[in-house]
Amino acid sequence: MLRTDLCEVLNIKYPILQGGMAWVATAELAAAVSNAGGLGIIAAGNAPSEIVEQEIQKAKNLTTRPFGVNVMLLSPFVEDVMEIIYKHKVPVVTTGAGNPGKYIKKLKEIGTKIVPVVPSIALAKRMESLGVDAVIVEGTEAGGHIGELTTFALVPQVVDELNIPVIAAGGIADGRGLVAALALGAQGVQMGTRFICSNECTAHDKYKEMVMKAKDRDAIVTARTSGHPVRVLKNKFAKEIAKLEKENISLEELEKIGIGKLRLAVVEGDVENGSVMAGQIAAMVKDIKPCGEIIDEVIRDAKVQLERLKGLSKEGL
Repeated sequence: MLRTDLCEVLNIKYPILQGGMAWVATAELAAAVSNAGGLGIIAAGNAPSEIVEQEIQKAKNLTTRPFGVNVMLLSPFVEDVMEIIYKHKVPVVTTGAGNPGKYIKKLKEIGTKIVPVVPSIALAKRMESLGVDAVIVEGTEAGGHIGELTTFALVPQVVDELNIPVIAAGGIADGRGLVAALALGAQGVQMGTRFICSNECTAHDKYKEMVMKAKDRDAIVTARTSGHPVRVLKNKFAKEIAKLEKENISLEELEKIGIGKLRLAVVEGDVENGSVMAGQIAAMVKDIKPCGEIIDEVIRDAKVQLERLKGLSKEGL
């Protein structure tokens, strides 16, 4: 067993969370990760509450273990989505793009654990002061919307400032990443890109294929001029965005162009004209396998790495 305090907080077997990726993190994926001993997470994204409720009900039919819902706080449907979460007493809620403070009291009343995603020390400390149960510290290596600081630099700084569990995210795909995160003081990891290439993920096959074909420099950052940078894989759409940014396109026009592009790639499989969000570890993903095998492999590899480090210690290094 490889357990940390986080496992007790979230009632999970292994300290591994699956990222709340819009259009990718469906009930099927979340339930599979939870059944494998991690914490699966449904992404609410910008979906209306009835869609989120359908996913929650589906997940309940697929697993008896804890799972979570990632709430994008800028969603126009956020209030209705939170009501659905209260109704179903979802075990864990992760949040992004906003402050979950106004929802914490009611979430705690129903026994839900609150775990915000944070990109900085200041925000992490603010979240702890509000009474959250843990924080996900996401480095710029991650796919999708990102901050500026790297996982390796940010995680230990946040760990030093907080008294609640820290979960490392961004640039983690295997047991080496898990051990590195634990060495930095984290209590667990969140992985997104690796779970895209799982049997249970409903993303289009072409999306998965593009992740597996990615090279080390293919995960690039777009939309920096908007103030909301996004990491995606190089394709026709990413090049178009880069060209328009050089031409000083307005923020409104840039946002308009991006509408629906993630769904275009994930659901319809148009990986040239859609937004293929993936992290820098995409080049490490070489196969598609069940979530159970992915998690077992991560844990086995982590144990190997820990034994290797013990060996180095015995040698006096």
